[in-house]
Amino acid sequence: MIKRFPWGKPIETEAVIRREAVVLMEGLLQVPFFSKVCPGDGKASVLTYDMGEHDRIYGLGENIRGINKRGWLYVSDCVDDPIHTEARHNLYASHNFFLIDGRERFGVFVDAPQKVAFDLGYTDRDRITVTVDEGGFDLYILEGDNLRQMVREFRQVIGRSYIPPKWGFGYGQSRWGYKNEEDIRQVVQKHRDAGVPLDSVYMDIDYMERFKDFTVDEGKFPNFPRFVEEMKAQNIHLVPIIDAGVKIEEGYPVYDEGVERGYFCKKEDGKEFVGGVWPGRVHFPDMLNDDARRWFGRKYKFLLDQGIDGFWNDMNEPALFYGEDYLQEVFDKLEEYRKKELDLHAFFGMKNLVLGLSNRKEDYESFYHEYKGQRVRHDKVHNLYGYYMTRSAGEAFDELEPDKRVLMFSRASYVGMHRYGGVWTGDNSSWWSHILMNLQMLPGLNMCGFLYTGADLGGFGCDTTEDLLLRWLQLGIFTPLMRNHSAMGTREQEFYRFGHVEDFRNIIGLRYALLPYLYSEFMKAAAGDDMMFLPLAFVYPCDEEAVLSEDQLMVGSGMMIAPVYRQNARGRYVYLPEDMKLYRFRSCADADTEVLKAGHHFVRAELNEVLVFIRPDHVIPLSFGGRCVADVDMSKLRLMHFVRDEAVYELYDDDGYAKKIDVEAGITKVRVTADGQVTAEGPLKAEWTLL
Repeated sequence: MIKRFPWGKPIETEAVIRREAVVLMEGLLQVPFFSKVCPGDGKASVLTYDMGEHDRIYGLGENIRGINKRGWLYVSDCVDDPIHTEARHNLYASHNFFLIDGRERFGVFVDAPQKVAFDLGYTDRDRITVTVDEGGFDLYILEGDNLRQMVREFRQVIGRSYIPPKWGFGYGQSRWGYKNEEDIRQVVQKHRDAGVPLDSVYMDIDYMERFKDFTVDEGKFPNFPRFVEEMKAQNIHLVPIIDAGVKIEEGYPVYDEGVERGYFCKKEDGKEFVGGVWPGRVHFPDMLNDDARRWFGRKYKFLLDQGIDGFWNDMNEPALFYGEDYLQEVFDKLEEYRKKELDLHAFFGMKNLVLGLSNRKEDYESFYHEYKGQRVRHDKVHNLYGYYMTRSAGEAFDELEPDKRVLMFSRASYVGMHRYGGVWTGDNSSWWSHILMNLQMLPGLNMCGFLYTGADLGGFGCDTTEDLLLRWLQLGIFTPLMRNHSAMGTREQEFYRFGHVEDFRNIIGLRYALLPYLYSEFMKAAAGDDMMFLPLAFVYPCDEEAVLSEDQLMVGSGMMIAPVYRQNARGRYVYLPEDMKLYRFRSCADADTEVLKAGHHFVRAELNEVLVFIRPDHVIPLSFGGRCVADVDMSKLRLMHFVRDEAVYELYDDDGYAKKIDVEAGITKVRVTADGQVTAEGPLKAEWTLL
């Protein structure tokens, strides 16, 4: 059961779209579980809950510090911050949903677009304190006996997760620094020459004319539609970036139209707010204004008409290098420092003055939106901006491409954006700890509806190494979004920069072999409002060792993964809640197997090996791979298996493009008996062999 407790005058976020499935209560004073509720009167509102000694906390979507979130202070306040260390309290997203599991079991969703702080045992290790900044909000409380079922109930009221085109499950190569046609041709050719599968190349800001949205630099891409077709002939999809800021430049149609129609965010005096991002001085489209949002969304047509069928939205927290008004103040103060002797205090004062330009609280408080007939200061709805930018695209795609799925994912997000696009987890670094961070984010993101998700494999910032990239790919082959992405100025990390090309070919090839299972599990999770990545605690809630596991995940119905994430490791310790069959892959055609008893094991995994664990009486379909998703042959499939009695797998498949989806009609039931007999019933006609 889900109950809604409104307080004050909540700003509608449209995160929850099935209000009829929620019981409406009267104010916060009746809230169960929370021992102290202090609804603010023009000030912050505070709710507290006293935890049991061993209570666990799951959720909060994209965040640091493990699967169990107990013990840290998390803040929902979307920010452009590339340094993802354990010291951080907030990242690019605001996902205000979590579950308590222990002495009591319940869920909490704080639907508030303003800043919210979740003190989950940080100040007092046995107390949860939720602090909502000034303003109204809706508090949702879920009650239930089963963690996974509670997630399903929450997902049912926030709406179905975004579904990408099937090619979006292929491997993608990206780098900030692919500047022209020849750079991209080289990337594609080197993949094809090496026999490494590839479906997409991502185009960062360099493809634009001076970083202007919805432009293509004609010097770098003299005939862009022809180049798009050239790539499509090789089954390569080009995926350009779109940023939030619109360059201030007369004669630039996006700018001219936005000013003429009043579609940019304005300051209190009615003048357009001026900030700085990649193009220099920019205005920010008012994504919360229905008319402005539709206008901006239809701008994607410029690239759709040239054959583009995928995008990624960036810098949409929105990131802010500077606010122009404050920038002038800083320039004036720097002139004063010019005349001073830069002693300890003066030097750091000057340094902090410049460092404090970006993403400044006061700048976000200085401009406004027109939202649902009201003028709203940006900081009151800050966490909605990335959501509504991606919504603008999703709504436009429904109109412009009504029958075809378009790839879309975003950096900033809020619950509700999951209906319009996926997310990637932002500007991570080439650190071993970020492999584990990637894994630990996946269940929380799924809980909040974000099924299409992945990290920048190999790390975006810093310099990667061959072994780090190999180990990260061994996790990345299981995530729906699989993209190798790195920053300008870092070590180039395309696989062909390293010595052991065959290892990269085999690992990425395994992804394409796993595609029938991964796509099927994704689509069933989307249709059933379920999770694709589950903590072991959600599957084995009575097994204390499983509940405590933080570096293993269930992937779909029958598979467990335990990636290696330590430098120079040749294996790792794994806990098995039940007997499982281990497949140790060196390629999609080379694997050894063994059945391991329930309990603790050290499992060998050389640098070129991937570990996959199969639950009893489960089978996993595998293809023979292909150089792209379109090449994967679904008529000849193999089955990984651990069958003691009988196993039935429900395999879903479709054309990968149509928006109209009937998952139940697309299911083929594959049955395997203990003696190795395979039968199948459903629309997919395939030859089946046991692996």
